[in-house]
Amino acid sequence: MDVNGTVAEGFEPVREAFVRNFETLGERGASVAVYRDGQQVVDLWAGTKDIDGTTPWEHGTAQVVRSATKGMAAAVLLLLHQRGQLDLDAPVGHYWPEFKARGKERVLVRHVLNHRAGLPVLDHPLTPEQALDPLRGPAAVAAQAPAWEPGTDHGYHALTYGWMLDELVRRVTGQGAGEWLAAQITGPLGLDLWLGLPDSEAHRVGRAGRVEGPEPTGGLRARPKRSVTEAYEDPASLTRRAFAAITPFPDQNDRAYRAAALPATNAIATADGLARFYATLIGDTAGASRLFTPETVELARAEESAGPDRVLVVGTRFGLGYMLHGSASPFLAPGSFGHPGRGGALGFADPESEIAFGYVTNGFRKTVTADPRAQGLVRAVRQALGL
Repeated sequence: MDVNGTVAEGFEPVREAFVRNFETLGERGASVAVYRDGQQVVDLWAGTKDIDGTTPWEHGTAQVVRSATKGMAAAVLLLLHQRGQLDLDAPVGHYWPEFKARGKERVLVRHVLNHRAGLPVLDHPLTPEQALDPLRGPAAVAAQAPAWEPGTDHGYHALTYGWMLDELVRRVTGQGAGEWLAAQITGPLGLDLWLGLPDSEAHRVGRAGRVEGPEPTGGLRARPKRSVTEAYEDPASLTRRAFAAITPFPDQNDRAYRAAALPATNAIATADGLARFYATLIGDTAGASRLFTPETVELARAEESAGPDRVLVVGTRFGLGYMLHGSASPFLAPGSFGHPGRGGALGFADPESEIAFGYVTNGFRKTVTADPRAQGLVRAVRQALGL
């Protein structure tokens, strides 16, 4: 395998793990980047740009990162809070009066971020065309009754998370989350990361698709325990309904889908863009001051929800908008926070070691939270640090 890029001295295990992903885990095209103390120490890419093509993956090739999008979107709400524009403990209906319908008066802004809003499903799923309309998703959630008493339990809001977050940002700032992210974060920092892909960057994005490989050994496995399998197969389960809030799910290679802004699931990023985003959340990087104050970092990673997840049917841990290190989604260390993307992508930060990590791929596997390719790379970073 012809691997391109560089690794700093001591981080050679990451290159070795990256090569193994292609040799033994069915990788087709991917990139990985790691920052330490604001400096890039790993920048690798290999394979093909398109999962079904022959054009080589280049430096700057980008891919859809699915639910890794949630970590980028969460930063928007947390920064609005940090700037005094949004109260995490205010009812969502304070900013968005229509949301209060059908027993949602006590849903707080923090419940949107910690997956305790009780709104993971839609009784009337949206079509792909409706989902791309920035008004239809929020309106559907506003009309939805909670599946449980808000604030009393948690369950992964796979798609509805994005519509609630987007409308909150719009009500507070007049811009959607993607517009605000571009204007306030990714544009000024020059990050290769988009929530709403501009036409000018469309040529950089590879075609994604499904790949098969050996069964993973952690998280939500390709052959999970019976309760998880049954939940995904049962049309009436919260699990199945949460992921079916858009039915059928859009073609993620479609230009219109990529150009839209769905803050739960359709950001486009390079590995470097994803890693540098997290690096700048926790510390200064070249030419940029840190985005999160130490207090906001603690908000992001302080445990808000933990235990059996009513949607994912395994134990999960969430801070405010971010998954936390745990068996369902292992990161670098107990203090890490970030978000995986279903089938592969991963971005996270670990403030104690000052590590920020980004991995993107064009090959989606059956994994939900703990893809073995990403996990192999994380273990290699841990080895490089002697952890």
